[in-house]
Amino acid sequence: MTEDNKIMITDEEGNQIELFVLEETKLNGAYYILTTDAPEGEDGECYILKDISGAEEEEAVYKFVDNDDELSFVGRIFAELMSDTEVTIE
Repeated sequence: MTEDNKIMITDEEGNQIELFVLEETKLNGAYYILTTDAPEGEDGECYILKDISGAEEEEAVYKFVDNDDELSFVGRIFAELMSDTEVTIE
C-alpha cells in the first residue's frame, strides 16, 4: 500500500485496477481491507480484499473476497467501523 492509500490489483481478466483503501481490520488472524474504485468525494463501488501473503513476502498480496458468508461477515464489521463516515456499505 502506498502512502496515499492506493493499491493496484489485477482482476480475473488480467486488468490492473487502482483501488483506494478506506479501512482495514484483522479478523480471526486474517487481514482485510475495504477499498473503493472512486477517489474521495466521488461515488464508487466498494470491494473487500483479503491479504493472502506468505510470511516470506515483503509486500502484501490481496485477493477479492468472493465467499458469500465471509463477505457478509466482514462486510458487517466494515459497516460498523465506517458508521461515522459518509460511506454506505450495502
